[in-house]
Amino acid sequence: MNSRSDEFGQLDACESTCVHLPRVDKVRAELLGDDAADGLAEIFSLLGDRTRVRILHALSLGELCVCDISAALNVSPSATSHQLRLLRTAKLIKARKEGKNVFYSLDDTHVHSLIAQGLEHVLE
Repeated sequence: MNSRSDEFGQLDACESTCVHLPRVDKVRAELLGDDAADGLAEIFSLLGDRTRVRILHALSLGELCVCDISAALNVSPSATSHQLRLLRTAKLIKARKEGKNVFYSLDDTHVHSLIAQGLEHVLE
């Protein structure tokens, strides 16, 4: 099997150069701008960490305080807080204070859908 082939024997690259201008023009007209691409890359970068993904999944199951998340994931409270700060800065989660506790939840339904669809894809 060619080193450029996948398990189905299909090539990963064209055998000859042939640009399909109508397709290219359509994509160029709708291609992400730099700011949107940077924002999306930041989200995917944050999702590249196992602990942050586990935190997001835990929060997809319901609101939790820092102590709850730390205990559920068996991660120190300080490490948990650090990861929560990164997720909150990226607007993936939100926090609310109740007495001496800070409770976290997913920021909105988009984040919940992102986690649910990603998990569904992994479990296929």
